[in-house]
Amino acid sequence: MIRILIAEDDPNIAKLVEATVAIGGYEGVVCGNGAEAFDKMEHGNFDLILLDVMLPDMNGFEIMQKRTNTQVPVIFITAKQELTDKVRGLRLGAEDYIVKPFEAMELLARIEVILRRVKRTENVYTYGDISVNVEEHTCRCAGKDIYLTPKEFEVLVFFIQHKDVAISRDRLLAAVWGFEYEGESRTIDIHIQQLRKKLNLRDKLVTIPKLGYRLESAKE
Repeated sequence: MIRILIAEDDPNIAKLVEATVAIGGYEGVVCGNGAEAFDKMEHGNFDLILLDVMLPDMNGFEIMQKRTNTQVPVIFITAKQELTDKVRGLRLGAEDYIVKPFEAMELLARIEVILRRVKRTENVYTYGDISVNVEEHTCRCAGKDIYLTPKEFEVLVFFIQHKDVAISRDRLLAAVWGFEYEGESRTIDIHIQQLRKKLNLRDKLVTIPKLGYRLESAKE
């Protein structure tokens, strides 16, 4: 399971972030001060760091300057809105910079984008008789090659990664098209229809009224 370190000294925000990463199927580990965060970053086994800037003992910028384990991606989460602070954070090696207050789904979308970018996900996924290879961008169903458009492919992978989870249209749009996407949500329904048709998922990729969709576990 993907492990995410949440370095946040506000208990309420920490709980919100922990709940958000849990929705994505990730394990969140919370710490409330900079010294502990630095120690966990250096010696813990994490796939992503969510790092508040204004931490007691050692702030986020200081942590980034001191760290030696630079392989794990970092997203800054902070109330500091000045452009100079954002530029400083990115120059120190952060992958992204999100300002409080933020929407939970926006944070989740940014997390998923970063994890895909640094390939902290599997290369091959299977679901029933469906097999997708992320690196090769190929899909096979019942032993046959299936052509999927790039977005159909990403939607399929996202659902396989989140089996049995109700996914809203907004979350899917944010994760696949980007959280700043301004097109119509109808595009989601069209892609779902195509996946159902191409991969015989009519009874598995089910509609959740007034919410979105859920891919139910395939029978073993």
